[in-house]
This record gives sequence, C-alpha cells and structure tokens, in this order.
Amino acid sequence: MGKSFSKDEHHGDLESSFTLYFKNFKTESKIIPQETIDSIELHLTKGNIQGANSAISAALKNIDNVPINVAVTGESGAGKSSLINALRGVGPEDEGAADIGVVETTMRRTAYKHSKVKTLTLWDLPGVGTMNFPPKEYLEKVKFREYDFFIIVSATRFTKLELDLAKAIQFMKKNYYFVRTKVDDDLQNEKKSKARTFDRKNILSKIRNSYIDTLKKNGLDAPQIFLISNRYLSDYDFPVLMNTLVKDLPAQKRHNFMLSLPNITEATIDRKNKSMQQTIWLEAFKTGLLATLPVVGILRDDVEKVKEKLNHYRVLFGVDDESLEVIAKDSQVPAEQLKKIIKSPYLLDSKKRETLEEKLLKYLEKFASVNGGLLATGLYFRKTFYLQLLLLDTVTEDAKVVLRETYSKISSNSHHPQLLTMDECYSFLTFLTGFVVVFFILSYLRLWAWNEV
Repeated sequence: MGKSFSKDEHHGDLESSFTLYFKNFKTESKIIPQETIDSIELHLTKGNIQGANSAISAALKNIDNVPINVAVTGESGAGKSSLINALRGVGPEDEGAADIGVVETTMRRTAYKHSKVKTLTLWDLPGVGTMNFPPKEYLEKVKFREYDFFIIVSATRFTKLELDLAKAIQFMKKNYYFVRTKVDDDLQNEKKSKARTFDRKNILSKIRNSYIDTLKKNGLDAPQIFLISNRYLSDYDFPVLMNTLVKDLPAQKRHNFMLSLPNITEATIDRKNKSMQQTIWLEAFKTGLLATLPVVGILRDDVEKVKEKLNHYRVLFGVDDESLEVIAKDSQVPAEQLKKIIKSPYLLDSKKRETLEEKLLKYLEKFASVNGGLLATGLYFRKTFYLQLLLLDTVTEDAKVVLRETYSKISSNSHHPQLLTMDECYSFLTFLTGFVVVFFILSYLRLWAWNEV
C-alpha cells in the first residue's frame, strides 16, 4: 500500500535528489526541521510515495500555519512602537500602526499583526518599570511562554530592571536581544558638539562597548548589542539584527519571518528569494511524486494557479499595486514611474507561438500522466519548479529595481541631512574671510608694483 515502484525501479533517484538538494543549505537556512527531512528520505528509500507526499504536505502546511510571536519591551519613549512598525513594514501614519510618542499608561500587552504575513504577531509589552512586579512575576503576567523571543529596547541606557529582566528571560530559556535605538540622533548631537574631531565609526564603537561592559558587569555573558535607527533601517545594525533573528528561530518559523522583513537591502531581497526557492522546490517535488501515480497527473490543472502564484509573490516582495502606492508616497517617486520599470505585471500577457519542442513536451506530459512512472515525475517537477522559479526571479528583480529607484530619492530628501554645524559654518566663514583679505592684499600689491613701473 502506498508504493508505486520498488527501490530497484527508480534507482534511488528520488531519494538522492531530495538529499542532495537540502545538503546545499546550512542548518540555519533550512525552512523544515532535519527530522522532517530524514522522515521524507526514509519514505523515499522504502518507495513509499504516498508517505513522502504526506510528509511534504504536512511540512508545507506547518510552515504556512505555525504562529510566530515576538515580544518587544522597554521604557516609554525608547522607540518600541517605531521598531514594531518597522518590523511590520508600516509607516507611523498607516492604518493599524502602533502609536508613536504616546506616554505609556496601559499595563496590558498590545498585539500588532503583520500586514502580509498573517502568522506573525508583534507584542508591545509594558515596560518592566511600569509594573510593580519583580522580573519573574512580570514575565508570568505578560505570558512569556507564548513568545519566540524578546527584544529589549532602550534609547539611553538599560536600567537595572531591564538587566534583571534579561537574566530572568535567560533563566526561562528564551532568547532575548538588546536593541539600542536612535543612534542617528546620538551621532548628530555628537557632530554638533565636536565637529572638528567627529569620527562616526569611533563613536558607534564607544556606544557599543559601553553597553557591553555594563551588561557583562551585570552577569550577562558576551551579550550582543544592536545599534539601530528606526528611521534609516538599512544603516547601522538593523540588517544584522534581522539576520540573527532569522537564524535563531526554529526551522519551520524561519521562512515566514524572513518573508516579513522590509526590503531594506538587495541582500535581504535575495535571502527572501532563497527561502522561497525551498518552498517552490518542495511543492515541485511533491507534484512530481503525485505524477508517478497513473492518471493523477492528467487530472491536475495548474494553469489557473500560475497567476495566483505570481500575485502572491508580488505581495510578499512588495511590488503589488498597493505596495507600490505606499512606496511612491514615502519616496516621492510617482507610482506610475515605479510601475513602468517593473516586469512582473506583464509576465503572463505575452503569448508566444508554440515551438516544436514545446508541443513535444506537452505530448510527453500527456503520455506520462496516463502511464505514470519516472518520466512523469521528471516532467511535472521540471514544469512546476522552473515555471514558479521564473515568476519568483522576475518579482525579485522587480523588488531590487524599485529599491534602487527609490533609495537615491529617499536619501536626498531625508536620509542623513548634511547640514553644517555651527563650528563648520564658523570655520568656513573664517576661511572665506581670510581668502578675501589675502585676495585684496595681493591685488593692491600688484597694482602698486604696476604703478611703480
């Protein structure tokens, strides 16, 4: 029952191809647990096609449905709400955005759903200092068991209560991350006060080391501090923080969290692409397995699903019409201009004449779907994988093109305004005055010399 051919008939091709594919990924990049991979390989070794198909289906369903809960805590004004909005990919004025700059009065946690990845919830927790409980009791009150990890946010320094909270989280075997926000403000203030000796890299290093020393003195071994700006996400440590969170999550939660990240760098977009490729490969492999069973393949109609898949990818990568309108508003680049430079909306519009090879492939698919076996497996896998990969790569390139188009505009409008400090203005005026004085002296001497001649 559940076997369509013996081990000798397929020569281990299915098992070896599955094994080889996942060997290409590091453990921290795989989107299904190793035990699931081992289980699927075992089914394939035994020739149990239905068992392998069921295991892959269950793994994909688990990825789609498993909840991800992120807790964000810190004192009022530390930038919690801005960070939550950044992680959700929404602006401060967008519908459903967390309120920024509001004094914290509630003692309850507040849930914020991600706009595109419905399984991701970010929880705004009241600062530990606002609740009259020791850290361990605080964690019980905010239901610490529900969260995958904690982000402890500060804009100045971490208080004794927050450090004790980190120890309690560590004791309860949960991951936590210290995030220092508003470093762009620190740099700007430092530049105003010490314009002549200003050294961006050195200042950031001092901020980081001061926090690390404080944390170590409080018994928190080798803590990692992430210095970020909620306004300029691609700068500082925000990309490093995101990579760390993705790596530390369980495999089955890794994929959806990766997809939730904002398109702040091309590297982030590429990582989304690589993660999506794993789900596409699993779906294609499952399609190939089903095609080994006679008649099953001929009953499948994938044509209607192609457009649905394309639209799904466009939403996830932020190049659908609604996302482009938001990007246009934020970057002040017209939405119509953005729509002109992307290709995915028109990918399915062009109708090419069938070549002889394409007709032959269709006949082969029809033949294989009736007879089943390895021929059908290869054909259906190839069709499903490469078609979806074409859609994904097109959308990925669109996301990069939009990022490039808007980055320079955003930078010129608001990113790191290069205003001269008072000291810089004084230095420039001094130089200009000196230059004018020297110019007039030289001009006078030249005129005097000419008159003498």
